Amino acid sequence: MEHAKALAIKGVMTLVILYLVLGVGYSAGFGDVLILTLLLGIISYVAGDLLVLPKMGNVVATIADFGLALLLIWGVGAMLMNQNESLGMGAFFAALLIALGEWMFHSYMTKNILHDSSAEI
Repeated sequence: MEHAKALAIKGVMTLVILYLVLGVGYSAGFGDVLILTLLLGIISYVAGDLLVLPKMGNVVATIADFGLALLLIWGVGAMLMNQNESLGMGAFFAALLIALGEWMFHSYMTKNILHDSSAEI
């Protein structure tokens, strides 16, 4: 149940950011934003939050989340949205906002899910 709550928090955060940046800024459809949110959420939760965060700490996990978000939003987003214009700046801005949110989310993960006070915050 703890993981479901954590995924829900992460999902809402990511959905809001992607909708504001891609939906409003790039006229992406809600379905495209939702697909990106699900892909990014699941991959970054397993890779960043469950594997990298406990072993390497918040700084490395946040940088990894930024890189993953940038690549996924730029690459998959361009395919989903059939954009003629480059999504590079939008992907960068969205990834930056997601990384800032992840920085705070990692504190929640460390205290409530990982139960490991030795992880760097």
